[in-house]
Amino acid sequence: MTEIKRKLYKRGSSFETTIPMPLLFALDKKKKHNVLFKFDSKSNKWYVEFEETK
Repeated sequence: MTEIKRKLYKRGSSFETTIPMPLLFALDKKKKHNVLFKFDSKSNKWYVEFEETK
């Protein structure tokens, strides 16, 4: 199993993290994308998805 751990840091009144490059290898970096964090309550797991913005 591959695991990527990222530090969560405070920026102003919110918390942020960075998206590691290995997760972005299949994206066209010339286009803009939104990152979607989805939580599945049945399996109690988070999923990361990317969608191209128009």
